[in-house]
Amino acid sequence: MTFDAILSRFTAAVEAGDGTALGALFTQDGIYHDTFYGEFLGPSAIRDMLENHFWRDAEAFRWDMNEPLANDNIGYANWRFSYSSKLEGVKGKRIVFEGMSRFRLKGGLINRYDEIFDIGIALSQTDFASERMAKIIAKAAERLRSSASNSRHLID
Repeated sequence: MTFDAILSRFTAAVEAGDGTALGALFTQDGIYHDTFYGEFLGPSAIRDMLENHFWRDAEAFRWDMNEPLANDNIGYANWRFSYSSKLEGVKGKRIVFEGMSRFRLKGGLINRYDEIFDIGIALSQTDFASERMAKIIAKAAERLRSSASNSRHLID
């Protein structure tokens, strides 16, 4: 499957809430790493993530992938993503943000999906209490620091 076809099916599955279709784009040991919900391993867990996390908390998803670039092993795309929140206190509010994705590819399927975006921009649109946003952002920062713990970035 071409990278453009993967992107088209990927975004269509998310927008439709079709977890089976999304999971089918991944290898059996494929990982979807979502900035808000964490890592999900394998097609079944990825299906569950979409249907019981994404669609539990939001609806009316729109996801536009732009400027895709790929070879047989890796693909990148920048994107604009939006949804209508179903969370208490911000129900119906439209949230929009931009980011980039990295797709590690294996045999024409996704072996690992990662994304990066400014979590503060996304959270600032939710009207969450500042303490709640600070807690979520601090967790994201700690995940980053943990992944860089043995690197030159945290050594004086």
